[in-house]
Amino acid sequence: MDIVLVHGAGGRPTTWSEVEPLLAARGHRTVAVTNPLTSLDEDVAHTTTVIEKFIEESVEKATGSLPGGPVLLVGHSYGGAVITNAGRHPAVRGLVYIAAFGPDEGETVNGIVERYEPAEISAFMRRGPNGEWKSEPSEEFWAEIGPDLSPAQRAVVEAEGRKAENLIFTQPTGKPAWGTLPAWYMVADDDRTLRPDAQRDMAARMKAVTEHVPGSHYTTLVHPQRVADLIHTAATAVSGTS
Repeated sequence: MDIVLVHGAGGRPTTWSEVEPLLAARGHRTVAVTNPLTSLDEDVAHTTTVIEKFIEESVEKATGSLPGGPVLLVGHSYGGAVITNAGRHPAVRGLVYIAAFGPDEGETVNGIVERYEPAEISAFMRRGPNGEWKSEPSEEFWAEIGPDLSPAQRAVVEAEGRKAENLIFTQPTGKPAWGTLPAWYMVADDDRTLRPDAQRDMAARMKAVTEHVPGSHYTTLVHPQRVADLIHTAATAVSGTS
């Protein structure tokens, strides 16, 4: 199946570097977007463009591909807000949230965060001169936010390190695709970036098939096999294959 992978705030396609080979081994075609992180609207537009190009390539290159999809969208962290909106594309058949935001219509990422006690990462977030946000990793940061990452995995996260404009957190969501599409959700039970209780509440609200894993917010690096298994389960369900 064609699977589009969407990173979170500050992320890059390397978010999915350990997951993509596992999906490819099971016969899936994947593409990991690099969103501009300038606003939610612009990230949704960019992801939608990637979906359309991916479909065109599938139709041209893969014998028996169905025109117009199907496509499965997968989002990590803020990427969940992106797929919630980009999922309205008619080719999309399902949504997978990995420790991710799943806003309802009119909600913002900030609005969801503010309904809960501050997550531990808030102590390490810094705002730039133009209102953009970026975390500042330190030994204290890793001990608190990513204690389950290896040194090599830390290097992956540090190399991502992109700034994120405030508009990705403050622009409201349109009609959520999870209202009409099947959804799957992986809750990171020890997450100190997006509170686990917020994750559980969002998963319940979207009536998602829900799995739990131990560990931090860096789920795609810490539990790549579990993430790939859930994505494969979703792909199998929406494509009708085994």
